[in-house]
Amino acid sequence: MAFDWRSIISTVAPTIATALGGPMAGMAVRALSATLLGKDDGTEDEISAAMQLASPETLLKIKEADNAFKLEMEKLGVDLQNIAVDDRKSARDMYSKTRDMIVPLLAGLTVAGFFGTMAWVLTGHVSLESTILGFVLGQISAKTEQVYNFYFGSSAGSKDKTEHLAAAKK
Repeated sequence: MAFDWRSIISTVAPTIATALGGPMAGMAVRALSATLLGKDDGTEDEISAAMQLASPETLLKIKEADNAFKLEMEKLGVDLQNIAVDDRKSARDMYSKTRDMIVPLLAGLTVAGFFGTMAWVLTGHVSLESTILGFVLGQISAKTEQVYNFYFGSSAGSKDKTEHLAAAKK
């Protein structure tokens, strides 16, 4: 299995991670490449290799690059959150129009896989120290979260609402 550097980026640098999944992916890769490799034209394989060796100091640099990237997007008038929302909305619209059974089937398998894996671990059939199991559990829990976000929405809107309410009180 390939190293999943994008899941680390989504935690450390959420703005860059959001851009990686959309039309600003090139700019996001350049920002990561400059931070990790010291050059603007690094490949995804080079970024992946650098992420495997990332120290806490490197992760802090990525976080700083994320803040700079966010400011740059704001200067350009790019709203990455709206791009992400539109992407989810189009997926939901497509499903509501086609009623293709593959969406609920994959969602059901993902959630069942998550709970099945958790039951397998909790009943003592396998040790959590297994590196592969840790990777699989991390992947399937992230995919389960995506399934819930697809069907029930994400907490990003709730977070934005809370921030706006806090700003309005000042």
